Amino acid sequence: MGAKILGISAYYHDSAAALLLDGKIVAAAQEERFTRKKHCADFPENAICYCLEHAGIIVSDIDYIVFYDKPLIKFERLLETYLSYAPRGFRSFLSAMPVWLKEKLFLKATLKKELASLGELKQKDLPPLMFTEHHQAHAASAFFPSPYNKAAVLCLDGVGEWATTSAWLGKGNSLTPQWEIDFPHSLGLLYSAFTYYAGFKVNSGEYKLMGLAPYGEPKYVDLIRTNLIDVKEDGTFRLNMRYFNYATGLTMTNERFNRLFGGKPRKAESEMTQKEMDIARSIQIVTEDIVLKLAKTLKQELNADYLCLAGGVALNCVANGKLLRQGIFKDIWIQPAAGDAGGAIGAAYSIWHEYLEKEGNSSNLPDQADHTMGSIRLPVNIILQQYRCSKK
Repeated sequence: MGAKILGISAYYHDSAAALLLDGKIVAAAQEERFTRKKHCADFPENAICYCLEHAGIIVSDIDYIVFYDKPLIKFERLLETYLSYAPRGFRSFLSAMPVWLKEKLFLKATLKKELASLGELKQKDLPPLMFTEHHQAHAASAFFPSPYNKAAVLCLDGVGEWATTSAWLGKGNSLTPQWEIDFPHSLGLLYSAFTYYAGFKVNSGEYKLMGLAPYGEPKYVDLIRTNLIDVKEDGTFRLNMRYFNYATGLTMTNERFNRLFGGKPRKAESEMTQKEMDIARSIQIVTEDIVLKLAKTLKQELNADYLCLAGGVALNCVANGKLLRQGIFKDIWIQPAAGDAGGAIGAAYSIWHEYLEKEGNSSNLPDQADHTMGSIRLPVNIILQQYRCSKK
C-alpha cells in the first residue's frame, strides 16, 4: 500500500477529516455528521476514526498527518489588525486573546495530544504532523480532484491566514500562486455582513440570504457600490471599513452601516420584511458581478480553458450557475465541500502532489462521490455511533 495521508480541518468551523491512500480519496467525513452539531468545530475524532476504520488501518499506520491552516500566521494577522486599529477593538481583543493564548496558539501541541490519545500512542510515535496554508488547502481541494490537467483556480472565502481571495494556476502536480487579496477586504465577509444584517447566523445562514434574493428587488445595489466596496474592472476590490465592525469588534456591521440602510439589523426569528429580501437581492447581484469579473481576469491572465473553485463563496450556487452560463471557460469544477470541510481533502492532496511530488491526476471523486463531505451517504446507525480508534 502506498503513502497514507490524513488531512484534518478543525477548531474554526466545519471540522472534517479525509484519508488518501496512494493519492486516492478512500474516505472523507465532516464531524457534524456524527456529533449532530451544525458546523461543528471540535477536533474531528469521529470523522478520523470513520476514515481509518473504512480503510482498515489505525493511526500508527499513517505516513503523514496534515492540518489545513497555519495558526501562527493567523495569530500574526490578528495582532497586526488590532494594532493597526488601536485603540478601537479593545473589547474584542480582550475577548479573543484568552482563547488564543490558552488554545489556538498552541494548536500543534493540542493536535498531537488528541491524535496520540486517539491512537493510544505516545506523541513521539506519531506520524509527522504538517501544515498547509488555508488557501493552499482550498486551491488543492479544487484542482487536484478535478478532471483537468491544467486549470485556473479561484479561492473565495471569509479569510484564511491573510488571504480572502486568491488566484492559482494548476498544472500537473503543481499549484502556482498568482495573486491574492488580503484581510480585511473580503467578498466572503461582505456577504456575511449582510447575512448578519438580515438576521441570520454568520458562517451558517449565508445560504438563506442567497435563497431570499429571488424574492427581492436590487434596490440597494448602487448604495453598496457607492459606499461599501470599490470594485475595479478586473474584479479586484477594497471595502470601506468605516461601515464594518468585524476587524476589531464583536459584530459584523456598525452604526454607520445601520444609518446607511435605514435601521438596525433584523432580530433573529423576527418577521421577514421586503427590506431583507431587497437587501439579499442586492448583495447577491454585487457578488455575482465580482465573481464574473475575477473569472474573466483569470481567463485573460492564465489562458486556461477550465476553472476550479473553492472557498465558502464557491458554495453560492446561483453565482456559479451564472458563471457557467457566461461561457468564460469551457467548463468549471467546484469542490463539493468548498468550505473549510473540504480543506481536509485539499491539505492531504497538497502533501501528495506538492510535498511528495507525485505526478498525474489521481482524482477518483466521480467514482467515489459518496465519500465527499458534500454528499456523504452513510447508514444512520454508523452516523450516530461514537467511534473510538484502537490498536489492532
